[in-house]
Amino acid sequence: MVLHVSAENCTDEVSTLLAFLDEQRQGIRNALGGLTDEQAATTPSASELSLSGLLKHVAEVEQNWLALAGCDIAPIERTEADWDESFRLVPEKGETVASMLEQWTEVARKGAEFNRASDLNTTFSLPDAPWFPKEDVSLRWVLLRLITEMGRHAGHADIIRESLDGKNSYELGE
Repeated sequence: MVLHVSAENCTDEVSTLLAFLDEQRQGIRNALGGLTDEQAATTPSASELSLSGLLKHVAEVEQNWLALAGCDIAPIERTEADWDESFRLVPEKGETVASMLEQWTEVARKGAEFNRASDLNTTFSLPDAPWFPKEDVSLRWVLLRLITEMGRHAGHADIIRESLDGKNSYELGE
């Protein structure tokens, strides 16, 4: 299904931000449509990214941002030893495209509940790391960060899928 944000669904700020986040998520889901786990794991472009690796990455990123923001969700802990696993499925751990889509759907559900019940002006500090801003951020900022992250990777997903079989997420979502 192609998801377009309808103005009717934009009745308040949280609903609007969540609708645009859902639109980008759907692009990534659509890009995986009809592929086997093996096809989704291939890297047909100049990038080392695969569709299943992108799926796992965006699911973990969303989960970790929500955990940092105070949502009752466990962060995904990574070390140097398993960092590469954040960009690929690990079948030995039971990871499949279907299980990762299910996990991501649950993360999105919890995130939507959290954001609907929260004040978007609530701020929090981020850990001291070079990839984080050195300032407090708001829940609104996190939602916008997630929309940006999903949009960037939805574009990656389209390029990878087009490299596989010439299809893109809009065609696959019809």
